[in-house]
Formats: sequence, structure tokens, C-alpha cells
Amino acid sequence: MSGTNGRIAVVTGAARGIGAAVARRLGTDGFAVAVLDLDEDACAPVVRDITEGGGRALAVGVDVADEKAVKDAVARVAEELGPPTTLVNNAGILRDNLLFKMSVDEWDSVMDVHLRGSFLMSRAVQRFMTEAKWGRIVSLSSTSALGNRGQANYAAAKAGLQGFTKTLAIELGKFGVTANAVAPGFIETDMTAATAARMGVDFEDLKKAAVTQIPVGRTGTPDDVAHAVSFLVSEEAGFVSGQVLYVAGGPRG
Repeated sequence: MSGTNGRIAVVTGAARGIGAAVARRLGTDGFAVAVLDLDEDACAPVVRDITEGGGRALAVGVDVADEKAVKDAVARVAEELGPPTTLVNNAGILRDNLLFKMSVDEWDSVMDVHLRGSFLMSRAVQRFMTEAKWGRIVSLSSTSALGNRGQANYAAAKAGLQGFTKTLAIELGKFGVTANAVAPGFIETDMTAATAARMGVDFEDLKKAAVTQIPVGRTGTPDDVAHAVSFLVSEEAGFVSGQVLYVAGGPRG
């Protein structure tokens, strides 16, 4: 996308899956990319892919639910890559269970990573955006925000991110900052494979069952989500804000 050269992007949960695909795509788009994940070493392959492609990237280990860790990580990005003006809140975990069996820890841990983490990261990075009078925030929601059996915690967190996104769009718009959410449907990742294992279902069988409910007739890939994020963080998407884009192979929402 035009206008992105020299801009600094931060992608959380970027060591694998959707986050890794987004980080690689933004590197291709001309962003310098801070690749954040809980395990800094796990970010190395993504950083290597970006740098070998001629881009700039930095691996940073951070627990997005830890206020001090987030502050330190963003300060490091600003010092080593430059002031970040693009943020993709992708870090997430699953702690699925039916309501009557769900523990308080399973509830809290999901809320901490998805909601608290997105809040802390957005709050830390917005200063650079408002100073630059330009910014892009994209948070990863999910079709689970519409309700999904065994995911009361995850669904509530992903729905919460939609309200969070719309509020950021209202508050930050006057500074040239847009905020949007991408809500993937069935995407082939380690996380969905783990869901299949939890359900006691073969992953291939789960994918086949999912396809029967998807109008385009296939499951999604991390690159499908990365393409959507690439558009929303582009210069050309400056009049798109406060939106939830379902990347699910058919109508949702």
C-alpha cells in the first residue's frame, strides 16, 4: 500500500498464526514491524522473513496483560525502530469450557489477554499516533463475538473488543487515527487445531464440517486476515473507522 514506507507497526501475538501472517504482510507493505509475543525467541523466524525480504523488524517479548511490560516494550520499539503509529491487537488465548465448568481463572485469563492487553497496548501507542496526527489501530475480534458454545469468556472478550474499537474511533478520529476490528471466521491455525483436540474431533473432520456452513466453500487462512488488516492500516483507508469487518467467507453480524 502506498504511504506506508517509514511507518512503524506493532503486531501482538505475532510469533505464529494470524499474527505472524499480519506481521509478514505489513513488512511486505513497507512497514518496519515490531513482532511482539510472550516468547521473544519465538518471534525470530518472523523477524528473519521480514528482514530477508529487505524490511526492518524487531522481536520483543511481552505479556500484553502486564502494564509495566507493555510500557517497556513500546518504549523499546520507539527507541530501536521508531515511533509506532500502527498497532494490531492480535494477542489472544483460548480457555474454552461450558459455563457451569468454567473457572474464574479461565474467565480472567482470557479477559486479561484480549481486553486488558488491547487496552494497555492501545493506550501506550496512541501517544505516538496523536503526536504524528496519523494512526491505525486494528483489533482482532471473531465471529465468536456473536456467541459460541463453550466460549462464554472468549465470546465476551471478542464482543468487548468491538465496543472498544468503536469508542477509540470516536475519541481518536480528530487526531487522524482510525480504529477498526477484523472478525475472522474459521481460520486454519494452531488455535483452531487445539479447539478440535479439545472437542475430541479430528482437525480435518472439523474443517470439512465448517466448510458446509461457509458460503464461499472453503475455510480461511491467516493470509486472508492479513489482507484485510493490510487494507485497514493503509493510507487509503483513512475514511474507514469504527467498523467490524467479518472475514468469514460469508455474511455475519
